[in-house]
Amino acid sequence: MTTDSRSRQFLSEINVIPLVDVVLVLLVIFMVTAPMLHRGLDIKLPTSAANNIKAEERLVVTIKKNQSLSLGNDPISLVDLRSRLQEAKNSNPLISVYLRADQSVPYGTVVQIMDEVKGAKIERLGMVTGPKMETIEADNIGASP
Repeated sequence: MTTDSRSRQFLSEINVIPLVDVVLVLLVIFMVTAPMLHRGLDIKLPTSAANNIKAEERLVVTIKKNQSLSLGNDPISLVDLRSRLQEAKNSNPLISVYLRADQSVPYGTVVQIMDEVKGAKIERLGMVTGPKMETIEADNIGASP
């Protein structure tokens, strides 16, 4: 009877190796797919020390280096921009528009787009900028022990 009881004992240890294998495979999958999820438009923003704009609903107009336009993530022509902005204004009178322009875009082009936004009777227009490098460096220096 002692031999039967010893052969019928169960192991109480959990085999962790399959769990580790699955976790590592999932980690690799997430590491590969995460950069693909955040695809933005490739522009270099000018910098600004003040960045305190908050809006409820917003549209983003982007001017790329080659002076092509995008409304949100959709390419748009200058001819269609005002009508699309007017449609958005009609659906929400308090809509805000943010203008993102590459640093190398001529000032006249930026003013022309701002004119189109004002022509659509949208009063809330903001400029998107990146953080100023001196501010970032000063924050990092102050945070170090």
